Parts: sequence; structure tokens; C-alpha cells
Amino acid sequence: QVQLVESGGGSVETGGSRRLSCATSVDTYMTWCMAWFRQAPGQEREAVAAIDSDGSSTYADSVRGRFTISQDNAKSTLYLQMNSLKPEDTATYYCAADQRPRGYCNTDLKPMQIGYWGQGTQVTVSS
Repeated sequence: QVQLVESGGGSVETGGSRRLSCATSVDTYMTWCMAWFRQAPGQEREAVAAIDSDGSSTYADSVRGRFTISQDNAKSTLYLQMNSLKPEDTATYYCAADQRPRGYCNTDLKPMQIGYWGQGTQVTVSS
């Protein structure tokens, strides 16, 4: 049973930064695709950043250059560093994990393709 537990959400002003963390119980990231999704009220859940088992990462156009996905050396914690935050970044952010072959982990992934989810953490950006 894979468990994902997010933390780090909260309120921040426009232009500020926030780092989200996801503690995971996956044994190894060798074949795991890890990602951050977000869902704003009335909108679909969307992938904003993904990191493949070889460490390669992809980003949604809306966050590229501002957000950075990473993992610690032990690969037990996934991070999302969010800089230059905008009000439109306000959403519930979800940590996601799925086992898939290397090369099939990117921000084109849809929620139905994800096997495991965290409970979500709210980020609110005030103008």
C-alpha cells in the first residue's frame, strides 16, 4: 500500500514562495513516476510538474520557470518549490505516484492514469 502525505500548504502573497513536501512510502523511485497535480474550484485536476525515474522533469506551461519539482537523495520525499506565485496558482495541490515505464512520465498525464494520490494541501495566493 503506497501512502503519500503532503505538507507545506498555506497562504502567501502574490510574488511569494512556498515549498510543498510529499512524504512517500514507495520503496524506490526506480520505476515510479512522481508528479504534482492541482485543482482549483470548478476546474479539472491538472498536472503541473512530473519527475521520471531517471530524474528528468517536465512542467506545465503555466508554471515553467517558476516551479521546480525535486526529490531527496533517499527518494523518500518529493518537493515542489513554487516561486513568483500568482493568484491563479490558488488550488489544492496533490502529490501523485504511478508505476510506469521510463519515458512515460510527463505533465500530459491525466488523473485517471494515476494510481496513488495524497490527500491534498491547499495553497492560497492573495493579490
